This record gives sequence, C-alpha cells and structure tokens, in this order.
Amino acid sequence: MAKGRHWVAAWLVAFLATTWVVYARQTAAIRAARELAELRARRANLEAHRADLERRIRAAQGRSVLVPRAQQRLGLHLPSDSEIILLPAPGGSH
Repeated sequence: MAKGRHWVAAWLVAFLATTWVVYARQTAAIRAARELAELRARRANLEAHRADLERRIRAAQGRSVLVPRAQQRLGLHLPSDSEIILLPAPGGSH
C-alpha cells in the first residue's frame, strides 16, 4: 500500500503545483489588466489636455487676439489701403 500512497501524494503535489501556477498567472493577468486600465485612463487624460492646449493655441493665433496685442505691446496698427504696396515676385512670370 505504500506504493499507492506515494502515487496519491505525487498526484496531490502535482495538483497543488498546477493550482499554484494557475493562481500566479491569474494574479499577474489581473495586475496587468489594472496597469493597462490605468495607462488608458492616463492616455485619455493626456489627449484631453493636448486637445485643450491645441484649442488654446488656435485661439491665441486668431486675429482677434493678435491685433490688439500688436497694437498695445508693439505700437503697430492695421495698414490703410494707401499703405499697402504689392511687390512683384522675383523672377517674374512670363
């Protein structure tokens, strides 16, 4: 009977080892899924921040913002029609 007990013990050890491996893999998978969710949330946050910055840049590049700044800080003004001179491009077209 000692032979049978050894087989039962061996099968029990094999079962426990397999169960431990499955548990370890599941734990690692859950951890990886959490990290992936955190990274996705962080990416979404960064993309929203980027979109906000791009919107602010477009707004700051607008004429309604640049003209008053140029007038206040640099003393520039919008030219009248008589102040505009069109120059021909070098090389001239035939």
